[in-house]
Amino acid sequence: MPPALLRRIVIQLTIAAPAIVFRLAGFAPHPVIDLVVFGAAVVAASFILAWAAEAAQKDISGALAIAILALIAVLPEYAVDLYYAFRSGTDPAYEQFAAANMTGSNRLLLGFGWPLVIFVALFVARRAARSRGVTGSRLPVALRLPGSSRMDIGVLAIVAVLAFIIPLMGEIAMIVGIALILIFVAYLWRASRVPDSGEEEFVGMAAHIAEMPERRRRITVVSMFVGSATVILLSAAPFADALVDSGSSLGIDSYYLVQWLAPLASEAPEFIIAVLFALRGMGTAAIGTLIASKINQWTLLVGSLPIAHFFGGGGTALALDARQVEEFVLTATQTVLGVAIIVGLRFHRWSALALVTLFAVQFIVTDTSGRYVLSIIHLVIAVALLVAHRQHIVPTLAAPFRRSLPDPAGPGHPVGEKTHSTV
Repeated sequence: MPPALLRRIVIQLTIAAPAIVFRLAGFAPHPVIDLVVFGAAVVAASFILAWAAEAAQKDISGALAIAILALIAVLPEYAVDLYYAFRSGTDPAYEQFAAANMTGSNRLLLGFGWPLVIFVALFVARRAARSRGVTGSRLPVALRLPGSSRMDIGVLAIVAVLAFIIPLMGEIAMIVGIALILIFVAYLWRASRVPDSGEEEFVGMAAHIAEMPERRRRITVVSMFVGSATVILLSAAPFADALVDSGSSLGIDSYYLVQWLAPLASEAPEFIIAVLFALRGMGTAAIGTLIASKINQWTLLVGSLPIAHFFGGGGTALALDARQVEEFVLTATQTVLGVAIIVGLRFHRWSALALVTLFAVQFIVTDTSGRYVLSIIHLVIAVALLVAHRQHIVPTLAAPFRRSLPDPAGPGHPVGEKTHSTV
């Protein structure tokens, strides 16, 4: 194993070690201390998991690799969310927290993660353009997505519309959950049929793993998966309980901590990987990973919640209270806006700025009427964008069902040419 990789893994395991000791010894001195110890373990394990998931693309190529990377990268979030759903089967007080973690991480991903990647990608592209003597209006102002992105965008668009069924029903019914999981399975199958766009590029620790001989690389990746997953699964339950208990201890709304602090811990490694992609000029790979994560959250994660609730001793549906209905509506409308922004395969910097601004506003507008007004604003802007991009709507919605998927390079790109371009 390369020394640099070994050092980083040792550092992460050292950070995670206290949580393992706490868990095995049954030691729980104080909710806030538990929150810090187990939260640090989740973050540390998430980094190891993310490095291994990215390096796994060396052996799994194409769009399927992006989808699987996105799935593995959100494992920490799944562990926490499914614990809340499972616990809610016997403790109704936990029902609200399953939805809270999901809606928070979902909005964080699109409202902060997508704009962050675009800003970094455009900064790199504009700096490169200036080095070639390009100035003024000729500098890149948007990230152009490849033609193969239509499949992902189309799936996300379909799921975004279906998502409104949940707040309308006031619950996540088992039948809805199963349908969402089937959509995810179909999405993975379709992703496996997208033609490969060429040799993958790796950054950071994943690059060290990818350079290893095949046998050693695969053993290393599997070992990292198993080790990090073990830490996450051991830490998820006490971390989730500590979030709830710390709210009471610190005088902070527990719902707020679950909705935003847990996603920050679980999403951090994914954001860092996406930014590293963008810094390397691989903007479309970065945003592609985050789009796939968004699909994972709306399909497999949401679909699994009523199943976990059922096996935890609850009924066949996970009930939502009025606060959760508001949160689902706001999350669904933000997703519709995200689809409307990228449906034309062009992500402009002003669109990124609008997304992050609207995301920030929700921390100021916290009452019921404010959330619904913000949801309406999302939809109004989305409709305007969809009208402007109306010629792209049908091709995008049809993309998941087409027999022959578009070349990853998309129109105007030679086959095999890298597609992380900006215009």
